[in-house]
Amino acid sequence: MNTSSLRRATTVLSCGAALAFALAACSFGPNGTPPVMPQPAHYGAEPQPTQTVQANGVAQQFVAGAQAVPEWWKLYRSDDLNALVDEGLRNSPTLAAADKNLAAAHEQLRAQIGSSLLPTIDANGQATRERALGFPSLGPNTSLYNVFVGQIQANYTLDLFGAARLADKALAARVDTQAYQFDAARRALAANIVSAAINAAALHEQVDTTERLVVLANQQADDTKRRYELGAASHSDLLSAQQSAAALSASLPGLRQQWLTTRHALAVLLGRTPDAAPADLDLASLHVPENVPVSVPSDLLRARPDIRAADATLKAAAAEVGVATAQMFPSLSLTASMGKGGFSWPLATSGAGALWSIGASLTQPIFHGGALFAQRRAAVDTYEASVAQYRQTVLAAFQNVADTLASLEHDAQALDAASTAARFAQQIFTETSARYRLGAVAVTNTRSSEQQYRNARLDEIRYTGARLTDTATLFQAMGDPLPATASTSAATTTATASPASTSAAHD
Repeated sequence: MNTSSLRRATTVLSCGAALAFALAACSFGPNGTPPVMPQPAHYGAEPQPTQTVQANGVAQQFVAGAQAVPEWWKLYRSDDLNALVDEGLRNSPTLAAADKNLAAAHEQLRAQIGSSLLPTIDANGQATRERALGFPSLGPNTSLYNVFVGQIQANYTLDLFGAARLADKALAARVDTQAYQFDAARRALAANIVSAAINAAALHEQVDTTERLVVLANQQADDTKRRYELGAASHSDLLSAQQSAAALSASLPGLRQQWLTTRHALAVLLGRTPDAAPADLDLASLHVPENVPVSVPSDLLRARPDIRAADATLKAAAAEVGVATAQMFPSLSLTASMGKGGFSWPLATSGAGALWSIGASLTQPIFHGGALFAQRRAAVDTYEASVAQYRQTVLAAFQNVADTLASLEHDAQALDAASTAARFAQQIFTETSARYRLGAVAVTNTRSSEQQYRNARLDEIRYTGARLTDTATLFQAMGDPLPATASTSAATTTATASPASTSAAHD
């Protein structure tokens, strides 16, 4: 390469670098900062209490401002429940698929950064034998010859207006979104396993209690039938007893179906087939957590993976506005190659066969049928939609917490009343049974008091399960205090180094 060629190439590179630095302060899109959200004084329409009423000897404390608990299911103090959650987190195919998809997204981000910010260098070798037409007046009609060429080619597109860096930033934010969604899926899986295990345990007890009620109702119908045959009961009494027994029997298959469906769902959550569903937990072995954290709204925005995912999506949309804007401006590409070539192998490898080239290409879009402007408007609309979606995600999170806090308070109230009713009904049944053994009352009185107790017990079982399940829902709603998955941080730092994305100006 001679001196004048080197001087021209140096001039082109210097001009390109100077133009890039001159545009360092430019901004082609919003900075992706999420909108300021209101910070409510309390989550619900009414101020949340500091604790629930006492039910079954436990009054749950709402610890305002406390951090969320990462492995909250261990607060139920059940080794069997802990084992189920651990198994599900290890073996869930859905979680494994999400993990691999996230790993693939990381690699795609690395590939895009490498291809967009670094030059490409390729080696090219060529050996051909060609036949060309000649000129009859000057020589043979045709000529045969060989061509040997070996080259190293380099290509680099200067990112003058930050289009490539903004595209990398957008993809990095999309990967962050996927990482937060994976965190949310992992926490949701744990919550679903806990809820399914609690529901299966509660339904098992409800099935057992209902089966006993069916037996008592059938016995009552049989007794009424004998009394009717003896003339001690009316026909309407008989029909009423038979109708009650039949109605109660009709409710049992649906309850069993619900129980089995829950067990099957739990097995699949654990990565098992439905026929390998785990044994039901003992509902009485599950301890309701006494201290429940209630994060302040500002902490909730940082703790919930769904809000962090919406934030990352918003940042990606902001960067894509910058990409669409930068595509309207010139792009400069540099190419260079060097190698050897000739019509024979000795000539190609000699000093006479040296080949080289260097060039620059500047492209300025002029007319694309309005496509570039339409693409930018679409990017702006997508960004504005992301802002609205972020707002909606935050509001839905506040509602989720508010609803669950109210549910826990009402669960405790209902459970307290149901437990009191069941306790009184059990006392009545115990006293009636004692009087029956002494011959003071008929067996029908004992049976009726047991039915009353079993019905009260059904309500107690339902509200016990609801309280345990709603507690799990609140722990899930509080999010995770640990930092978000950091696997994309390095790529994000690289992708956000574009000077064109540092300004807070909006289009």
